[in-house]
Amino acid sequence: MELSIGTIVIIVLAMSMLILGMVLVKNIFTGSSQNILSMNDKVRDRIGALFVEDTKTVVFLTNNIAKIKQDEEWGIPIAVKNIHKGADSSGTFSYDVYLADSDVTSQNCGIGEADINKWIIARKTDNFELGPGEDTTRIVRFFIPDGSPLCIVSFNVEVEKDGVHYATDFFDVEVVA
Repeated sequence: MELSIGTIVIIVLAMSMLILGMVLVKNIFTGSSQNILSMNDKVRDRIGALFVEDTKTVVFLTNNIAKIKQDEEWGIPIAVKNIHKGADSSGTFSYDVYLADSDVTSQNCGIGEADINKWIIARKTDNFELGPGEDTTRIVRFFIPDGSPLCIVSFNVEVEKDGVHYATDFFDVEVVA
């Protein structure tokens, strides 16, 4: 087979570009993976820093308020830590997210408790095992339907350990346009 010098040069340049492109893609994906792992470690460190010595629960919201737009889904992270020490302090934990004061809420929003409870679309309640000193984070998912009134609704988070009250926390959901 006869190949001209021009054809050979084009083949060599094409192979070089292919190899350089593959190296570039590999470097991009490696850098992205390292950044994600770094952010994950920083988030874990931040969660650990939020737990002070005797804090049992943490709601990860600035000023404990979530500003959610109508027709938007939102996740509110809630962390629970087993602060009891000792081999027998492992236990089954559960939490329940519920409307804090239905009378005040329905007056402010003009809708009923059942309609507000429908805003919680996932993880309203959950159960999990925690050993001594361990913590876990769960995300409660909210969806505010289009046409919902613009108001602030208060929710409580009730945590139990082995069926006995363990801690209570709160947060507010502000519906914005």
